[in-house]
Amino acid sequence: MAIPLKPKDWIFKQIHGNNLVYNTCWEDPRCDRQLLELDADSQVVMITSAGCNALEYLLDQPAQIHCVDMNPRQNALLDLKLATLQSADYEALYQLFGHGKHADIQYMYQSQLRESLSQSTSQEYWDKHLHFFNGNGIRKSFYHYSTSGTFAWMAQQYMKAQRKLYNLVHQLFEAESLDRQAAIYYEIEKKLFTPFIEWWVNRHFTMCLVGVPSSQQKLFVEQYERGAMGFIQKCLKRVFTEQSLHDNYFWRLYLHGRYSVDCRPAYLEKGNFELLKTQRHKIQLNTTTISRLLQQNPGKYSHYVLLDHQDWLAANNQAALEEEWDLILKNSRPGARILLRSAAEEIDFFPDFVLDAVTFEQEKTSATHQQDRVGTYASVYLGIVK
Repeated sequence: MAIPLKPKDWIFKQIHGNNLVYNTCWEDPRCDRQLLELDADSQVVMITSAGCNALEYLLDQPAQIHCVDMNPRQNALLDLKLATLQSADYEALYQLFGHGKHADIQYMYQSQLRESLSQSTSQEYWDKHLHFFNGNGIRKSFYHYSTSGTFAWMAQQYMKAQRKLYNLVHQLFEAESLDRQAAIYYEIEKKLFTPFIEWWVNRHFTMCLVGVPSSQQKLFVEQYERGAMGFIQKCLKRVFTEQSLHDNYFWRLYLHGRYSVDCRPAYLEKGNFELLKTQRHKIQLNTTTISRLLQQNPGKYSHYVLLDHQDWLAANNQAALEEEWDLILKNSRPGARILLRSAAEEIDFFPDFVLDAVTFEQEKTSATHQQDRVGTYASVYLGIVK
């Protein structure tokens, strides 16, 4: 039976049900790969998001990666990346997903990429949205499209209007020492976290743009005096004062709208292109839920990457949460690794049968969480099936 949607959840559903939400992954694959320990026997089930991390996992050459997303536009984005690997060269891949634009995108799409897309829904989507990559108009980069990209573009425009603030942000990324980086950050903090910005960030619509449902927004309000703004301020302080930004391509992308040769994801490094090209067929795209995938494709999987979607299930559909865990456990090998994140500092929604069947590793997970270059999740959990 369908669950009636609250007004705020209706807004979230409308945004997510009609748009590409994520144009890049905001989970650090360097941390993921340390925790997952993928090998040639690995059978991975993961949420697609923007597909970046699925390509990063391919570098470990697992047996297969089953990408799952309820939003067909997210799968269409990964499909376009796979089509580029199949039918174009490294330069095309880097222009599209490194610079976020390509001068001959229409010709290349029609002559090379379109027929290489594995799903008709991908063709339908990119037939209408290829302008994301043409570099024209006020938004010059693909990374300033999608709902999260729109948020990034708006943030960039605000900073450009505050010239001193924009210059400080540039200085932040060029700082030669961590002490200098931290000093610049505290100057930025004074100028950035104004009452207006706090009001804007705490709007439900703003949070929906970056993929935060009302259940997670509620967690921010309960845990932080300034709501989502308080949570973001805490996250940014840790990333920008405790870690060097020299290889932090996540936040550089927000500033510039593109990656650079010296600061980019591993899937965009030239030395990895041929390997990814030979491994691309191992990725399977599925527009469905985790539970339905496991119902329709039972097996003994070795890895699950669930991102933070169980926060929503726990707050809105406990039965679906329990069903998903039941199916995961029924379709897992002994020792299977289950990676998930949360907006809560401590997850308290695991069913008792999960706690009986799964050991949650703490030491290595805690260490890698401190090294996470994104820093926008309150907690990370690695469950190992007994």
